[in-house]
Amino acid sequence: MQRKPLFTILAFIMVLSMILAACGTPATPTSVAQPTQPPQTGQQPTQPPVESKGPPFTIGISNPFISSEYRTQMIAELIEVNKEYMDKGLTTELVIESADTDVAGQIQQLQNLMAKGVDAILVNPSDVNGLNATLQEAVSKGIIVISVDQELNVPGVYNVGIDQKEWAKTSAKWLAEKLGGKGNIVLIEGFPGHPANVARMEGVDEVLSQYPDIKVLAKDTGKWDEATGQQVMSNFLAAYPNLDGYWTQDGMAIGALQAVIAANPAKFPVGVGEGRCQFLKLWEQVLKDRPDFETIAVANPPGVSPTGLRIAVNMLLGKQVDKSKLGGVNGLSFVIPVPIVITKANLQQGLDICKDKPDAYLLDGIMTDQEVLNTFFLK
Repeated sequence: MQRKPLFTILAFIMVLSMILAACGTPATPTSVAQPTQPPQTGQQPTQPPVESKGPPFTIGISNPFISSEYRTQMIAELIEVNKEYMDKGLTTELVIESADTDVAGQIQQLQNLMAKGVDAILVNPSDVNGLNATLQEAVSKGIIVISVDQELNVPGVYNVGIDQKEWAKTSAKWLAEKLGGKGNIVLIEGFPGHPANVARMEGVDEVLSQYPDIKVLAKDTGKWDEATGQQVMSNFLAAYPNLDGYWTQDGMAIGALQAVIAANPAKFPVGVGEGRCQFLKLWEQVLKDRPDFETIAVANPPGVSPTGLRIAVNMLLGKQVDKSKLGGVNGLSFVIPVPIVITKANLQQGLDICKDKPDAYLLDGIMTDQEVLNTFFLK
């Protein structure tokens, strides 16, 4: 007589337990991005899962410095390469935040891009550390974040660019050797604190440390501006009329050489140049009067940014990055080779490239979609 009530009670308890267990099990999320935690010692930082959705994807651009032919060419090439993907229905029109601004202004650029719901952000950073928190906020939202043209050490943030330190070491070593390992020089740097400038000046210092008889008399910033570089170099020539050499970078090299031409010293100081058509033509002009004149131009290609766009699109399409092909301080850098180095030996090659290009054109290289896949992604 008691078995039936006992069985009924047990059955009721089992049903109630199943209901409670079902209520306590959360549904599997389909597109929730997990925040990235700072890497522990010995661990690689990881990118959180990208929201599972198909094309077309929207890519945002953050650029805090427009007073530069490099950045103008960079933006134009980004638009051109993105159009390839738009024509295939893979991307929408780029969302471009581009203006001369400071760190706070670039943070606002990034916030604007996040508010517009972009799937990936390409950022050319204005500071080594100032954007870190905002970039990690973007990563935590499942947005692919790629720093272009300069490397950042931010968990979850990828980098695409040349090795800026090695880029600077190439011309610094050339200068030291042309001086025979001794002499008095000056340095004209870009914006102090800017990631690329920091890496470049570290490279220059590393090279010069191997040549104790080369003395740096002074250093000043040319703000990556041709006119400012010319004025700084003019000041140096007035202060040090027997200057043996100088190291500079980017468009400032054009201004520096123009200052030397204007001063017309009996002996030109040995200096380095830039892989830009205007500089190569100025170089050719100097050779007419001074056939022994020598310099070097190491290309810093704006094409690393559209190459970064190709990488972002393939990541959004679900292609798997081959982590063994990445380098950099945090193992998240797609290192792009320098496309060309111009010396006196191959100056004509550079001039031939410039025949149908404007003076402001920088010698460049943009990886094709297939090259990106073959170089950086798993087969």
